[in-house]
Order: sequence, then structure tokens, then C-alpha cells
Amino acid sequence: MSRKILIVEDEDSIRKFVKINLERAEFQVLEADTGEKGIEIARKEDIDILVLDIMLPGIDGFEVCKILREEYPKIGIIMLTAKSQDIDKIMGLEYGTDDYMTKPFNPTELVLRVKSLARRMDIRDGEDDESILEFGPFRIDKYSRQFFKNGVEMDLTPTEFSIAKLFIENPGKAFERDEILNLIWGYDFVGDSKIVDVNIRRLRAKIEEDPSKPEYIETVWGLGYRWKNQD
Repeated sequence: MSRKILIVEDEDSIRKFVKINLERAEFQVLEADTGEKGIEIARKEDIDILVLDIMLPGIDGFEVCKILREEYPKIGIIMLTAKSQDIDKIMGLEYGTDDYMTKPFNPTELVLRVKSLARRMDIRDGEDDESILEFGPFRIDKYSRQFFKNGVEMDLTPTEFSIAKLFIENPGKAFERDEILNLIWGYDFVGDSKIVDVNIRRLRAKIEEDPSKPEYIETVWGLGYRWKNQD
């Protein structure tokens, strides 16, 4: 069954062009020209991925992201940002987006980004027959895409879940930022590796007792990160 995509973009020409390209890629596509309409549609429909512009009439994309991320933590979100507005990219990531695209963008690249995010969200995991991963107080159900700490489910975004899964499957392995970028976002991702750091910070805030003194996700200075192996 194809993923259902919601485009929230006030520029009619951009929205229609994106819709055409996503439908050619066999996605189901809904659209809204304001943040308020986008929220209304998301609450009525079973949306998988949100393609969200920042600059919208009424409430902006940041507020839409905040509201829907709180209500639907497992929804995938790709934010559309203005050219060279790095602060918008960082703010979007802090609000919980999984990815971003800078305008003007190639629609083919956006389709690739949506496909990459859809793969991260796919409950079908054909790597092996073991659907449950356990490490210390953590348990990952790869089939249902659920993450637990001490038996309590943690609300992780699709990207946070994929990073946690990568680490727990490879305890003690040091990953370079670019390696994480390629494995999680895909080799076709064209963007700043800061997206890795922001997602690590968000993940630490959810799973660490004291994110400033992480017990599980260690920083490997000058390289990247690793999941601390058990002694």
C-alpha cells in the first residue's frame, strides 16, 4: 500500500508541481494551502509523510510541525526552507522535522527524499528474522517500530528510531557523521551533517537520564558517535 503524503504549501504552482511528481512516484497525495487546513487534514486522514513549507499564511510551518509532531510522533516530516536560511533549517530540526529541502529545489530530489523517509518508516524489516532488539533497559520492536525504555514506550520520530536502531545493532562501533548521514538519510542526501548532530541531541533528550552526561550515546571527538557497549 502506497504512503499517503500531505503537502502544505501556499504557492499553488509549487504545490501542484510537487503533487504531480509524487503521484508519478505512486504516492497518494493530499494538499493544503494553509497550516490550519494542513492540521485539519492530518487529523482526519492517516498521513504518513508531511511536506511542509515554513512560510504560510496564518500559523507558520514551525507551529504546524510542533502541533503535529506532538499529536503524531511517528509521522514523517520534510520541511521546505528558504534559500540559504540556515537558521530555518536548524529551527525546523529542533521542532522535530526529519529532513529539509531548500527552495528552489529539484522535484526529483524531493521525491528521492520522500522515498528515503518512507523506507525509514517501513514496518517491514527484511534484514533478519529477529524483530526484537534488546540492550540494557532498551527494547526495540522493528516490526511495529516501537522503542521502549524500562518497559515504557518512548515517542521517537522515524529518523530518531532509525538512528537508535543503527546504534543498538552495532554497540561499541564508532560512526562518522557522514556515515550516519549516508546510512540514515541515504547517499543521495545533499545537506549539512549538522542534521545528524541535531537528531542525536533530540534522541539523547528522550532516552538519557542526563543528556549533558550521556550514558548511552557517546561523542567520539573529531569523528562522530557510538553506542556505549556494556562492560
